[in-house]
Amino acid sequence: MLPPLIESLGLTDPGVYLCIFLVASMLMLWRLEAMLNHGLEGTALGTLLMPYCSGLGNVLFVVILTRQGGPAVEALTNNLVNNVTNLTLLLGLPAVLWGLQVTGGVVGKGKARGKAAAAATGAQLNRLSLMLTILAVLFFTGATWLLAEDGQLSRTDGFLLIGLFLFWQTFHVVDVLKHNVRQKISFRFMFYVDVAVVIGCAWFLYESIDWLVAWITAQKTGFVSVENLGWLSGWLMVLPNALLALYWGRKRRADVVYSSQVGDGHICIPLCLGLLAVLTPVAVPPFFMTGLLLILGVVVAHGAFLLLLGGLPRWAGGVFLATYAWFVWAGLLA
Repeated sequence: MLPPLIESLGLTDPGVYLCIFLVASMLMLWRLEAMLNHGLEGTALGTLLMPYCSGLGNVLFVVILTRQGGPAVEALTNNLVNNVTNLTLLLGLPAVLWGLQVTGGVVGKGKARGKAAAAATGAQLNRLSLMLTILAVLFFTGATWLLAEDGQLSRTDGFLLIGLFLFWQTFHVVDVLKHNVRQKISFRFMFYVDVAVVIGCAWFLYESIDWLVAWITAQKTGFVSVENLGWLSGWLMVLPNALLALYWGRKRRADVVYSSQVGDGHICIPLCLGLLAVLTPVAVPPFFMTGLLLILGVVVAHGAFLLLLGGLPRWAGGVFLATYAWFVWAGLLA
């Protein structure tokens, strides 16, 4: 296995495993970008495949934490930190730096038709797809809040959350296949090669996360310790999302930035929380419920900006950054 091989080389520093995690994540995201040329359009890539890969670390964290017998409540914190970071910091920062405009306004007359009209139509379709995704986040988060209102997530609650996730993903798979049939697109050979590469990267992610979780759990004092395992792991898992948001934001692909960050929430809520509850029913702390309400409010705000303005203006990005600062203060310092 990977850890014994690395340790035989005398490399036992956590920075080594952090580098493995980041390299595997970047390789995974690189091959995902290539899939745009192998049969997937941008919004489908962001809502169907990228969330699995950028959120895979969160799924693995739940499995590893329960296997090692760690505190299950830290998985709740991990998922909460992941979702709030995605919806505030990682959408707010690209908006402040470059703006996140999904639609470009009304197409003019004459020469503005043609390519410009086709681009405007595509942008409108992307916005509709994003609105559907945002509604799904609203529904899943609201359902989780209702299930956890009694103070715990039971095994039955977990199966229900996983069932909701599987239904949603089935809907997306059918939608992608319908799009490919209409456009007469077929998956090329390299698509399946990229899938194999992504699976290989998943193994490296598992090994690196397994070692890092064990190392942090062994630390009993200081900020980097088992006491803050949920926050530290949440920030670790969100690093690929951050690189993704900055990369696509710089390329002015607001649709992919939005769909990947919002879609990543479908992995944490409801899949990760459902998996956690099935493996080990968990009591829900008050701050988790507060965090769910924060997510609901932020999601409603994103939906309003997309519907009314076609994207996230720079000033709103600044508001989301301030919201994230409050979240960190309330969770760690208050």
